[in-house]
Amino acid sequence: MSSSGYDTPFSHKSKRPRHIETQSQSKNDNEEDRLSDLPDCVLLHVLSFVNAKHAVQTCVLSRRWRNLWKLLPTLTLHSSHFWTFKTFTKFVSNLLTRRDASSAVLNLDFERHGCIEPHVLKRIVNYAISHKVRNLGISVKCDIAHIPQAIFSCKTLTSLKLSVCPRGYIYGSTLFPKSLNLTALTSLHLQHFTFCANGGGASDRAEPFSACERLSDLVIDHCTVRDAKVLYISNSTLVNLTLRSDHSKEFYKIVLSTPKLRSFRFSGIPYQQICGSHVPSLEDVDIDAEIWSNSLESPLILFSWLLELANVKSLTVSASTLQVLFLIPNLLKIKLPCLGKLKSLKVKMKPLSPIFAMTLKAGKSKKEVMKLSLPLPDGIVNFLLQNSPSAEVAIVNCKR
Repeated sequence: MSSSGYDTPFSHKSKRPRHIETQSQSKNDNEEDRLSDLPDCVLLHVLSFVNAKHAVQTCVLSRRWRNLWKLLPTLTLHSSHFWTFKTFTKFVSNLLTRRDASSAVLNLDFERHGCIEPHVLKRIVNYAISHKVRNLGISVKCDIAHIPQAIFSCKTLTSLKLSVCPRGYIYGSTLFPKSLNLTALTSLHLQHFTFCANGGGASDRAEPFSACERLSDLVIDHCTVRDAKVLYISNSTLVNLTLRSDHSKEFYKIVLSTPKLRSFRFSGIPYQQICGSHVPSLEDVDIDAEIWSNSLESPLILFSWLLELANVKSLTVSASTLQVLFLIPNLLKIKLPCLGKLKSLKVKMKPLSPIFAMTLKAGKSKKEVMKLSLPLPDGIVNFLLQNSPSAEVAIVNCKR
C-alpha cells in the first residue's frame, strides 16, 4: 500500500504537499468530471496506449481511477522505463501479484535489453498464457531454453513477436522449434533465430510454418538456416511476407509455396535465391537492397528475384536497389522476360548508407564513380518498364 492510500505496485514513500484550496480550485472541483464519468472499458482503452508504469502512475491521481490498473488488458513492460533492472523486476512482480487474477491479459509487450533472470521471464510468459493472451511480444537476451515451451502451443495467441538473443550473442545462434502448434496465430514476427532441418524425408529443408493454419502476416528478421539447404515457407493462408537480412552470408534457397501471398517486402543484402513459382496471387513487391562487398553474387541474386516474381502489379524499389542492379555488366542490354503486368513503379530516393557508398566506390575509376554518384543510374527506370511502358511511375523522396 502506497503512502497515498492507493493499492499500487509502487513501494516508494513521499510526503504529500499541503493542499491549499483556492477559489478557482473549489469551483473546478464542483464542476462535472467528464473524464471520470466514462465507463471503465473506455478508460482502460485510453490507458492501453501508455506503458504499464505510466498507467499505474495515472491511476493514483483519482479515486475513480485508483483500481483500474488491476484490470488493464494491455501491459507494456520495458526495462528501459526504469532506472535499474532491480526496480523493474520489483515493479513487474508487484504488478502481477496485485493485479485482478480474473481479468484477461489480451496484449503483453515485454522487453529487456540486458540479460534477464530465467525465473522472471518464466513467470511473465506463464502469467500471460494463463490469462488468455492474444498478442504477445517478447524481446530478451537469454537462452531459448529459458522460454517456456507453452508459448509455442498457446491456443489463444493470434500475434507473436519474438526476439531472443543468447548471452555472448552470435548471429543466428538461437535455434527455433522445428514446427509450431499455434492454431489461432495470424501474425508472426521472428528475430535472430536459426531454422533447422525438419528431419525425415525433408532433411534438406527447414519448414517451420506449415502448421500455422491461419497465418496471414510473417516477418523473418535477421534469421538464418542451419543443417539445411532450403528455407521452405509453405503456408496456404499467408498474405504478407517481410524478410530482413544483413550479414548472414549463408547462401541457402528460400522456396515460397504460398498461394495467397499478395505482398512481399525485403530489406538488407540479397544473399538467398528465391523460388517464387507458387505465388500466383503476388501483386505487391517492395525491395530495399544494398551490398557490403564488390561481389556480383548479390546483384545477380537480386536480378533473379525479378525473374521469379515476374507477374507483380506494383513494384517499389529504393535508389540503392537500383544501384545494386546496375552493377551487373551490360544490364541495360538485357531483354527482360518479366514485369509485363506492372501497373505501378515507385522509386524511393534516400541517401545511401556509408558502408554501401564506400563499397560502390571501391576499385572504381573516377568516371565510374561519377556515374554511380548519380541519384539514379541512367536508363534503369526504362529498363524495368520495357514490358510495361504505360505503368505509372512515382519518384518519392525519403529519409533514411
